[in-house]
Amino acid sequence: MSGTSSEESPVFDGERGRADPNEVETATVVDFARQWARLVIGTSYVPMARPELWKFLEERTERLLAALWAEHHDDERCAEAAVDLVRAHIVAPEALRRSLRLLGSELPELASRLAPETPVEPGRVNELTASFGAGFERAAQDRVLAEQGVIQQAVLNARDAAEEALRSSEARFRAVFTSSALGIAIVGLDGVLQDVNDSMTVIFGIPRAELVGRDMLALSDSRWVEVLREADSGLLDESTEQFAVDTRFTAPDERTVWAQVSGALVKDSEGVPEYQVVLYADVTDRYLLQEELRRQATHDPLTGLANRTLLGTRMDEALRAVPADRRVGICYLDLDGFKTINDSLGHPIGDDLLREVANRVNALATSQGALAARMGGDEFVVLVPDTDGSAGMLRLVERLLDEIHRPVRIGGHELNASASAGVVEQPVAGVDADQLLREADITLYRAKDEGKAQWVMFDAERNAAARRRFRMSATMPAALDNHEFFVEYLPIRRLSDGSVIALHAAVRWDHPEYGELDADDFVDLAEETGVITRLGDWLLRQACEHASRWVRELGADAPLVTVDLSERHFRDPDLVSRFKGILAETQLPAEQLRLGVPESALFDEVDDPVDTVEIVRELGAAFVVRDFGARYTGVRRLRELPVTSVRISGEYLKRLSEPEHPDPLDEHLVGSVVSAAHLLGMTVLADGVDTARQGDRLRAMNVYAAQGQHVGEPVSAMEVGELLGEGA
Repeated sequence: MSGTSSEESPVFDGERGRADPNEVETATVVDFARQWARLVIGTSYVPMARPELWKFLEERTERLLAALWAEHHDDERCAEAAVDLVRAHIVAPEALRRSLRLLGSELPELASRLAPETPVEPGRVNELTASFGAGFERAAQDRVLAEQGVIQQAVLNARDAAEEALRSSEARFRAVFTSSALGIAIVGLDGVLQDVNDSMTVIFGIPRAELVGRDMLALSDSRWVEVLREADSGLLDESTEQFAVDTRFTAPDERTVWAQVSGALVKDSEGVPEYQVVLYADVTDRYLLQEELRRQATHDPLTGLANRTLLGTRMDEALRAVPADRRVGICYLDLDGFKTINDSLGHPIGDDLLREVANRVNALATSQGALAARMGGDEFVVLVPDTDGSAGMLRLVERLLDEIHRPVRIGGHELNASASAGVVEQPVAGVDADQLLREADITLYRAKDEGKAQWVMFDAERNAAARRRFRMSATMPAALDNHEFFVEYLPIRRLSDGSVIALHAAVRWDHPEYGELDADDFVDLAEETGVITRLGDWLLRQACEHASRWVRELGADAPLVTVDLSERHFRDPDLVSRFKGILAETQLPAEQLRLGVPESALFDEVDDPVDTVEIVRELGAAFVVRDFGARYTGVRRLRELPVTSVRISGEYLKRLSEPEHPDPLDEHLVGSVVSAAHLLGMTVLADGVDTARQGDRLRAMNVYAAQGQHVGEPVSAMEVGELLGEGA
């Protein structure tokens, strides 16, 4: 909006990018407010015309949107919106229930439509509805107290009126007594009910004849009697003018009745106490709603298990336990293959399975004095606050896995679920809840990596390595942007004369925390997280830029360059177009390039690689098959592909460096792979040649060239000229 000063609220806050509630899309807010109005009309008497009510609710909607967008939760703003509803006579518990349902489900969607760049976290929505509900309850309670005060004053006024107005005042009191929705009891100074109105019989479910003559304290369950007795005593000894307390009563039909009780003392003209007027407001619905809100704040809505909030509270309690040598256990569970069930059978079946698993886990956990919680998705946690050691903890874990694995029939489908578990069991001293949960989570992922449907016990050293991997995977995209990766070149030498025939481009990571890392330390992570395509393109571009410079500087003496592609990178459908673009931008003749491809990628029966290989070959680049011989069943397929070279590696190759005669089996395996490649007309290169003995034995087997420590250490692009000069 032009002309808006910085003091006025702009449409979007420049720092946070959130919509200003005073400038939100009016039509959208109007629709929400009208939906809100439709829900609350009829639950309460609202002394407003429809347009006035719509405008009123629009303003509250904008306030609540502002609370959702605020950087920190604003409890007061949320509660004030609810207080405004009560002041507008929207007071029924059903109005609150409907409002909370609307705010919890629709308000986040409205906020997302108005500010799509600012996602609303589920936790913030829960905070908003909890504050709104609490504010409504407080305001409703204050309103009841105010109404009770009005009635009590009417009673007192009736007694204090002049004699000539006594009959009129008594008539007015009787009208209030008879018609009030509040329960009204005339109570003697001895606490016995002398008279009650009809509302008392409705609230307590007891006929009037049975109420009259009953002790007032008998209308409270035993646990609440003392609270009421103390309040009434203060009234009778005139230390207070009136009292107000909540009490609970179990009705004859087993209903639980919650009542807000207030009392005042009535005195005669001489100021002598004569009797009490006690008012009862039925607040059962409010208490039930409050209990429901409390449960929603601490329990998972789908399964009814404890949620993260309650789990955190119980963990804190367990870790504060005395003595300090007490032990605590955590089992972090994750269902195996749950996404497949959701995708193939549908989310309703998946939800039913989660409920069944939750019931089984909860039944076993509670029988052992443990707490079961759902962390979200298909993840569950069982907290054992007082274990007797790791052996007992693992027995429970195995029973949990067995329970989950029992077949279950849902929607006509018989399902056999399984789960993996990360287990931590240790003394409570020196650990906090977040740390304990984090270690269990990392241990769970180790269990997933090592094979599903099993448990893995916490191991500090292995978890530290896993944490390092997680940190590396999380920071890898930013590392590319921050230029933390660089390229070094390993010489590839002909074994017959030691001359350099090519350079192998190897990516390195200059990590700010872990130092210089080899590709083996992070390429698998890049493959898992999907960063491998970006990283692979970056490596390819760097190698092409360097190779192009060497062609310009060295001409025909410029070395060939090999660049390895990961399986995922090779299968990328846009690889060929990007490769063409890189060649064009760097002006590198494709004949200078060799692309290393895993053998497994070439033998894929689903994604046929023939087109990719042929197009790249037509451009002039050649392929080198990496890890050749790992899949003999697919070797014949190489005859169909325009591939001219293979590269062998592996443990059996490393063992050729043994000082004595190599193991005949290793020698046979290497010889067989080399012979197979020669039969296919392939040139054979060896990777990982670290000793002269290896090189000699491979040369004797007619391996053409090699790379590794024996052949030469990696060098930077700036040092390649010196390397080639040495080779000359």
